[in-house]
Amino acid sequence: MKITITIGTRKSLLALWQSNYIKSRLETQYPDCEVRLQKIVTKGDKILDVPLSKIGGKGLFTKEIETALLDGEVDLAVHSLKDMPTKLPDGLCLTAITERAVVGDAFVSNKYNRFAEMPAGAVLGTSSLRRKAQLLAKRPDLDIRDLRGNVDTRLHKLDEGQYDAIILAAAGLTRLGYAERIKETLPCEFCIPAVGQGALAIECRTDNKEVRAMLEFLNHPATKRCTDAERAFLGLVEGGCQVPIGVHAEAEGNRMHIVAIIASLDGSTLLRDEIDGDVVDAVALGQKLGRRMLANGGKVILDEIL
Repeated sequence: MKITITIGTRKSLLALWQSNYIKSRLETQYPDCEVRLQKIVTKGDKILDVPLSKIGGKGLFTKEIETALLDGEVDLAVHSLKDMPTKLPDGLCLTAITERAVVGDAFVSNKYNRFAEMPAGAVLGTSSLRRKAQLLAKRPDLDIRDLRGNVDTRLHKLDEGQYDAIILAAAGLTRLGYAERIKETLPCEFCIPAVGQGALAIECRTDNKEVRAMLEFLNHPATKRCTDAERAFLGLVEGGCQVPIGVHAEAEGNRMHIVAIIASLDGSTLLRDEIDGDVVDAVALGQKLGRRMLANGGKVILDEIL
């Protein structure tokens, strides 16, 4: 019997690529399944002239889609995991986390081949306080300015000469076919990524057992363990897009390594720490690292920002 599933998605080219990717996976796995996309505009899509950190609130790119989920207008939603708050509305759950793509941040420029080549006073664009703080900590001589808009818009602003270089997630550029624009992928130890960066999150209603069962094949256990640790860290320190926080977990065999930073807005104070442990303790490891960093100065940094 043919069944129909509706995916709620943002309208950006990247969001549509992600949703169409999941659509294709579902239709391949279930030939009798018809998958439709329903485009939804979120608060983060409407406000493009204000830095994300100043808009306030959580779920800037998810709340309206989650409302459609709860109202039964759509059956599931596809998000960039890095956009997802650590606490979901009652009745919703993350059913699957896909295999992670390239994790790091990409340096894109028409003038320079590497971040290190940028001269003092060069204009660098990014919408992320996390990136800004870490890069200013290394290069306080740069002029780092806010950069909003979808991937195409940001590249267009670079090509117009508004910026000497910009920083974007490497995964998004690669998915949209812009891999050749990447001059350098910044190593994770140089610029620690956002929580969940590079992975897709599939969200649906907790009580929709049929759809949840269908989505199970999309889950990538190794990625889920690592992102569970990262989200546990973020949930404990209660950080969002208003604070510069980065955390990255890697697993090899039965061991996990997590590294994180909590930074001041200008990068002048940057607390960095790391932890190792067993992968089965992923969530506990993330929380342990978070508690340790808060006790060792992280809370002071966050209190000054918030």
